[in-house]
Amino acid sequence: MTTDSEANTMDDASRAPGATDVGTSAATGSVDGNGARPSDGETLVRVQDLVKHFPIRGGLLGVSKLGAVRAVDGVSFDVRRGETLGLVGESGCGKTTLGKVILRLIPATSGEVYIKDRAMFKQSGNQMKAIREDMQVVFQDPYASLNPRMTVGEIVGEGPLVHGLSNRKKREALVRELLGRVGLNQSHIHRYPHEFSGGQRQRIGIARALALNPEFVVCDEPVSALDVSIQSQVLNLLDDLQKELGLTYLFIAHNLAVVEHISDRVGVMYLGKIVELADVDTLYRDPRHPYTVALLSAVPETDPRRRRKRLVLRGDVPSPVNPPSGCRFHTRCWLREQLGNPENCVTEEPPLRVLAPGQQAACHWAEKISPEAIQSAADRQPTVATAEPAPAA
Repeated sequence: MTTDSEANTMDDASRAPGATDVGTSAATGSVDGNGARPSDGETLVRVQDLVKHFPIRGGLLGVSKLGAVRAVDGVSFDVRRGETLGLVGESGCGKTTLGKVILRLIPATSGEVYIKDRAMFKQSGNQMKAIREDMQVVFQDPYASLNPRMTVGEIVGEGPLVHGLSNRKKREALVRELLGRVGLNQSHIHRYPHEFSGGQRQRIGIARALALNPEFVVCDEPVSALDVSIQSQVLNLLDDLQKELGLTYLFIAHNLAVVEHISDRVGVMYLGKIVELADVDTLYRDPRHPYTVALLSAVPETDPRRRRKRLVLRGDVPSPVNPPSGCRFHTRCWLREQLGNPENCVTEEPPLRVLAPGQQAACHWAEKISPEAIQSAADRQPTVATAEPAPAA
């Protein structure tokens, strides 16, 4: 088995002779001198009132509908060309489901997704095949997402083969070029997935996603299954590829430090809804939703001399089968408790409204959030021991 450190020592000498530059030869749209598209605010992907409910069935034959898991429940946002939109939230909030519905890997219950002004859910099978060239995915698990019975060359070259590149030599040259671009040795083309480490398998997954020269890539927690030392290498690779090829990312993760590093804007999800959407600097400096404040308080300090008291949310995440009325976060909200439990948090669902340029939040009382309010809420929490007392001599 080869290691990730070996992949990092690869140089340009390992590339296929005569291989073309993917970034300049096949990427669509205008490019700058580095092969990257400028991010001019143009919308590439538009998500409009997207809903995905999974029915719960029972009865004698399992045909009676007893309810539904409301995994995604009315989500709208835009992804601008050339940017990375981070999507964060607790496990089970609907992040991965949202990404799969956007790509039409699973059908939506309602709503629409537009990519370059084409309505995705209205396209036929043949039309969707053409659209697939513009959007791809990097999956979370590098072990489960690669077919163990296929070689690396077959895995990366499958997309071009399906889309008409039947010439074996040209397809192999493309695969070799892509392997070199993601930091793998071109001689690995005839090896199988079990011969690689986790980080290298994820590089193979990235190469597969790039094989059709997409514009939009959904990265579904692409580093969460990797060692910390390998995570930074893969993140830097994704960043470099974005600059070279002008890619647009929807980056799904639960690690806020990772999202801060790679994202231009960040959306925060809770129980199937976007509760805050802001530029990355604005969100991390001045969050305007109490859930976002609690998430950021859990990010470890890099300086061991600095100590910050975490805002620990009370109770469990409510069931998506029967979410709370009004604001879905009100059952765990520290701000509502601080304000004396205002009634509209229970009776009225807060819209995702603009609070400042580049920042939206779905909270009736977002303006009440301040450093003093956050500190007061943290001070009122019971103290939790973080270390065992030393045993008596």
